[in-house]
Amino acid sequence: MTNDDGMTTDQARPDVRRFLDYVNALPGPRTHELPPETSRALFRQMRDVADAPVGELAVIRDLEVPAAHGGIRARLYDAREARAPGPVMLFFHGGGFVLGDLDSHEPLCAEFARVLDMPVVAVDYRLAPEHAWPAAPDDCETVTRWVADTPGVLGRGVSGLVLAGDSAGGTLTIVTAMALRDRPAGVPVLAHFPIYPSLARSQEFPSFAEFNQGYFLTLEGMRFFSESYRADVSHWRAVPTRGEMTGMPPALVVTASLDPIRDEGRAYASALVAAGVPTVYREAVGTIHGFCNLRKAIPSSEGDIRGALVALKAIVVEASAAAAMAQADPVPA
Repeated sequence: MTNDDGMTTDQARPDVRRFLDYVNALPGPRTHELPPETSRALFRQMRDVADAPVGELAVIRDLEVPAAHGGIRARLYDAREARAPGPVMLFFHGGGFVLGDLDSHEPLCAEFARVLDMPVVAVDYRLAPEHAWPAAPDDCETVTRWVADTPGVLGRGVSGLVLAGDSAGGTLTIVTAMALRDRPAGVPVLAHFPIYPSLARSQEFPSFAEFNQGYFLTLEGMRFFSESYRADVSHWRAVPTRGEMTGMPPALVVTASLDPIRDEGRAYASALVAAGVPTVYREAVGTIHGFCNLRKAIPSSEGDIRGALVALKAIVVEASAAAAMAQADPVPA
């Protein structure tokens, strides 16, 4: 980056700059140059080096969700052994639709469960290239409807859903929210929380050219993920901004200012506002794509996550009250 005088500037926070300097100096092949299974193993191993510990929780329990192709693995996190009926978060992990699993994002899911005091169900959807689009959105919708439509399946009542995910999981968050808007489940979607979502339109925006080299998520990596996923980019389940925004549940959209796909998140938040959807937009300034999984490597990420969750709590409280009021006094048909 340069300023008007041609002098080099650096928008990165000090801890972000240290992390980037370390990563950019690493020898050896990059993710897109390795077989998928090798890349997935390295992605899981990065958690122990770069992310915070899982910490204490009352409940961490594996689940298996029935599906047409067999079972979909999921995992329940809860800070309480038992609780009254209330909202449940469905979490869809990032990793370009190729990487990531229940283990890679376990520290983040545990933190969400603790800070929000809300059960979190993480979804282990099928990955590309072995399972191309639309396997991932199919699995996310299947698990979400299972939680919503199967009373007592979690051992605790569910009054509403909060959909959340990072990166590719942010896209799946939006797509799942759209699917349940169009064909509602047994309980309402109270809010959706896409974190630096990827909407397959990055090259249309300035942030793509500005940050696609040297800022963790690279041009080559994005191409690899896109080619592996093999999505039909003319369809809203691949590029949700091709769909209708009206009637979407309240949103918290979070981006990172040094992210090549930052402007995709900005554009999505703008589209929601234009459609009249209650929307909170937060940008983590001076940090990069993936910061939610880098709390040990980038300690300032802790504040970004906590600030976002404070905003999400307020959205869920307001949406829960509105849903309860609508149920008590339904509008006549």
